[in-house]
Amino acid sequence: MKANMGMLDRIVRTAIAAVVVVLFLTGTLTGTLAYVLLALSAVFLLTSVVSVCPLYSLLGFNTCAVKRAKS
Repeated sequence: MKANMGMLDRIVRTAIAAVVVVLFLTGTLTGTLAYVLLALSAVFLLTSVVSVCPLYSLLGFNTCAVKRAKS
């Protein structure tokens, strides 16, 4: 698949996932909400690593920088 996530988008997703994991490990997040947010964090981390967001593909978004051909 073609990358559709830019560096800033990947950093923000990774930071959000890290915050959720820390809140879970410290006991701030508990119950069903904690597990839902952990699952969402796992998706955020996975999409950040592969630089592809399936939702972006469906909606036609692309935050990845355009590479210019050298002349």
